[in-house]
Amino acid sequence: MSSGSSRSSSPGSNSAWSKKEDKMFEDALAYYGVGTPNLWDKVASAMGGSKSAEEVRCHYEDLYDDVKLIESGRVPFPKYRTQGFWT
Repeated sequence: MSSGSSRSSSPGSNSAWSKKEDKMFEDALAYYGVGTPNLWDKVASAMGGSKSAEEVRCHYEDLYDDVKLIESGRVPFPKYRTQGFWT
């Protein structure tokens, strides 16, 4: 989103996610890995408690659903503005 934050569309989770929270979420998820027991509690804790385990789970599910839609071709791949030698 252009505001620098994302919003979960899942019921029961309507708080905005900052870029910093998204990065902490990604780092914690990469560290623990999907399939870790009590994953959502661990990720929420790693984020310093700024989000509940339920908010973390909903955020993951929203992102997972978005990726599936893009991969299925039902939603076009986003065009990112990038800078670098490859653009």
